[in-house]
Amino acid sequence: MIGGYRPEGSDSLDALLVGYYAGRELLFAGKVRAGFIPPVRREVVRKLKPLWIDRSPFANLPDDKKSRWGAGITAEEMHQMQWTKPQLVAQIRFVEFTAEGRLRHAAFLGLRTDKEAREVRRES
Repeated sequence: MIGGYRPEGSDSLDALLVGYYAGRELLFAGKVRAGFIPPVRREVVRKLKPLWIDRSPFANLPDDKKSRWGAGITAEEMHQMQWTKPQLVAQIRFVEFTAEGRLRHAAFLGLRTDKEAREVRRES
């Protein structure tokens, strides 16, 4: 589930900010930078722009400190992000969840239209 992105210029993105629902809370799972080509980055931003909001939809952000591999978002980094209503679902390939509950080696595979954002849960 997409809850925002880190912009790169006015019409592209550096990373998607993705998460999953745990009960009624939306939890941040990580940044996804791999799996994009420039036209896909622009297309995803075009679909996200109508969903812009002012605040993070993630219940577990900001992080207290930087993570070892840069997977988190600190309070200082929050202003760099463009937050979106959690309505678009992305299909993400990843190796595993880290001890901090973040995706390891995540890559974007595409947008899903067959699944509602509220249905996105953490895989076991």
